[in-house]
Amino acid sequence: MTDTDTSVIQERIGQLCREFKMPTMGAQSVARFTKAGHGDALSTFLEVLEQEAEDRRHRRINRLRQSSRLPSGKTWETFEHHRMPLALRQQLDHLAQGSFVDHGVNVLAFGLPGTGKTHALCALGHRLVEAGRSVLFAPAYRLVQDLLAAKRDFDLPRQLRKLDNFDFLLLDDLGYLPQGNEESEVLFTLIAERYERRSLGITSNLVFSEWERIFANPMATAAAIDRVVHHAVILEFDVPSYRTDAAQQRGETAAAEANAAPAKEVNRQN
Repeated sequence: MTDTDTSVIQERIGQLCREFKMPTMGAQSVARFTKAGHGDALSTFLEVLEQEAEDRRHRRINRLRQSSRLPSGKTWETFEHHRMPLALRQQLDHLAQGSFVDHGVNVLAFGLPGTGKTHALCALGHRLVEAGRSVLFAPAYRLVQDLLAAKRDFDLPRQLRKLDNFDFLLLDDLGYLPQGNEESEVLFTLIAERYERRSLGITSNLVFSEWERIFANPMATAAAIDRVVHHAVILEFDVPSYRTDAAQQRGETAAAEANAAPAKEVNRQN
């Protein structure tokens, strides 16, 4: 083993041991192995450390996936990218790199029901989890009700701190929130708490001009919109509903099979 190889191995061993919070092992192992005449075993020792790092990564990803509450079927691989316009596909590909969460950038997805906006943001969430990021998926109405309960129990600050642990908080179907002063107040508090610090994902079938149906008054609406769009990527899902397409395809298939049945009967009789 050359001096260069030893130096590279020593640096990597030290790096991994620091990650494992074992600085003494990182500082002493190479010198001790070499002094004992076992320098050739350092490469094997490094292989073991690399395996430990990989196992820890998988365990962390599994923990993050379980705590994310992301729908297991709405992944990047199952998303129908081909149905989306090129510009939207490019936006999603860029977001999938994950750097937006480092800057507290929000991701806002708008479109009619069935256009794929929830699947797209869940797919981004899965990609973030695979990269070791913390994600939480929550239907907007349910999270707001949880925050209301916490407020009534004088526990809202603690609940907001718990949510602050997630790099990406995905609120699904914001347009279906019940309108009321208390609901809009806790929702605005959540948005304000994460502003410019933590990323927020929102799916909604309501465009901004209709957000007064979510918040209690025009001023609250304007303030909420101002905060979520200040640092945001806006995704517009202007595509047909995949549910409508699927139903249409099933109808066409059924019609084709019905038309083919008489022809098969004639052929059988002949």
